[in-house]
Amino acid sequence: MSRNYKFHNPEGLYFVTFAVVQWIDVFTRNEYKEIVLESLTYCQKEKGMEIFAWCIMSNHVHLIFRSSGNQNPELLLGDFKRFTSKKIVKAIIENPRESRKENMLSVFKSEAERSSNVKNYQFWRHDNKPIELWSNKVIDEKVNYIHNNPVEAGLVIKPEHYLYSSAIDYSGEKGLLDNIIVL
Repeated sequence: MSRNYKFHNPEGLYFVTFAVVQWIDVFTRNEYKEIVLESLTYCQKEKGMEIFAWCIMSNHVHLIFRSSGNQNPELLLGDFKRFTSKKIVKAIIENPRESRKENMLSVFKSEAERSSNVKNYQFWRHDNKPIELWSNKVIDEKVNYIHNNPVEAGLVIKPEHYLYSSAIDYSGEKGLLDNIIVL
């Protein structure tokens, strides 16, 4: 477990950002984003993850969540990252249309060699820097930051137009994930 996981309150609401090593733009392909979505759905249904806001960008994911089950949030996030890491790397290896395969796998392998707790490929960076959200003002700031990330990146004009985000849920429509808790 990374020493950068610092979830002091097991019942807290947390904002986290986790990025692909060397900020590689893996999530330019929808099939890799779908793996993240499937895993988030699994965590909601089976592990007690309550999701309040989320966004998948080209090389990182933003998430506001709380662990409502018996699992500590750092273990929940660690399980999510380990599972998605293996599944996405496998999808890259097996994707015959992936023109960046050799480059990405070389970076993932190199990063794993520099890490003491990763064997073959390291996909995610270890530094999540979880921030516990303690007030409505801070919650609103982080939700707005997450939803405006695709706008700031020039991908869409309005947050709710970005498909891989909970912004659509906050606009009164139904997004890609079920059971988003709108704050």
